[in-house]
Amino acid sequence: MLDIKRIRENSGEVIAALNNRGGDFTADIEKALELDEKRREILGRVEALKAKKNAVSKSIPQKKMAGEDLAPVFAEMKAVSNEIKADDEALASVEDELRQTLIVLPNIPSDSIVVGKDDSENKEVRRWGEPREFDFEPKAHWDIGTDLGILDFERAAKLTGARFSMFKNKGARLERALINFMLYVHTVEQDYIEMSTPYMVNRESMTGTGQLPKFEEDAFHLEKEDFFLVPTAEVPLTNFYRGEILDPKDLPVHFTAYTPCFREEAGSAGRDTRGLIRNHQFDKVEMVKFAHPDKSYEELEGMTADAEAILQKLNLPYRVVELCTGDIGFSAAKTYDLEVWMPSYGRYVEISSCSNCEDFQARRANIRFRDPISKHTQFVHTLNGSGLAVGRTFAAVLENHQNTDGSVTVPEVLRHFMGNLDVITKE
Repeated sequence: MLDIKRIRENSGEVIAALNNRGGDFTADIEKALELDEKRREILGRVEALKAKKNAVSKSIPQKKMAGEDLAPVFAEMKAVSNEIKADDEALASVEDELRQTLIVLPNIPSDSIVVGKDDSENKEVRRWGEPREFDFEPKAHWDIGTDLGILDFERAAKLTGARFSMFKNKGARLERALINFMLYVHTVEQDYIEMSTPYMVNRESMTGTGQLPKFEEDAFHLEKEDFFLVPTAEVPLTNFYRGEILDPKDLPVHFTAYTPCFREEAGSAGRDTRGLIRNHQFDKVEMVKFAHPDKSYEELEGMTADAEAILQKLNLPYRVVELCTGDIGFSAAKTYDLEVWMPSYGRYVEISSCSNCEDFQARRANIRFRDPISKHTQFVHTLNGSGLAVGRTFAAVLENHQNTDGSVTVPEVLRHFMGNLDVITKE
């Protein structure tokens, strides 16, 4: 959520920055400013009335000692109390309307990213590895997996519906191996604390990270309890400290977690919906950081490198892309996408997004730290990134490490997690 003080002091700058995302946010900011002015006006009136009430209250003993009639005094105090009550109710209403206005506004893009209208204007930062040149016609991962008997899309559709997958035998082992490998790297070779979170969260948690209220149609909602299936472990991990004040000595905090993820993805029909690229349920290993504002961009570079390490160890060619203003997500100020090479697509496909949300999520979720010098509280900066999306990594392994006989060579770093299996063949 945006800082109303920042909007108040730099409204033109905020409007211009938001408009760089696409669209026109002028009316939204003007509405926020009007509500803020109204809120401050009521606050001033309430403070004056409370001061008046206190002054009258303090005068009662003297008036009583002087033998004055106190009935008019008590009548005045009652009238002032009624005014305060009415203003308090009006204030609560205005503050709620202001919050509802601010909560649907996206984050302000970082000044460091390219101003652009859509993904066609994203900036490639670097590449790693060279796409493999095959001496045979490579197959798509859905064909490789089906032919090997390790993926079954038809039975998944029978059990549930379209855009669900089933992993079988060595496919299930490979999926589990990828999860264990990623968690091992993040926790043993890097410095993340592993967490095991609920797969359902409440409305406040979804609001804290920015999924609600704007993107409720993309979430799977359990109406009876008003719970939501997690769209990413970012939600429970970031909300772990919701409403808390952290000790600055504990920053940064690095969390990682595996969860299945559930997304309606309304409006995405026809976009990469075959195979494992865009399913309603998929697995992901997530990274989340809580950082001091002065260090958050340094932490973003580190998080991106941590995700890249997974791809490098799997020997999967990829590129790093810095998203422009028109393509970054709702809560992000700056994002790097990692895109893995997919032979069947003949292009790079997103496999991870690493974002610095600055204080946007922390302001919504009220996550702060206390400055040791001023003793004032500040909002932390939150970051999140995929380390990686497991289904897409599974697909990339199949496509990039396939062999002419239809088998798939298991990347060396995964073999320990698969009982030393080095090649997946059809049984």
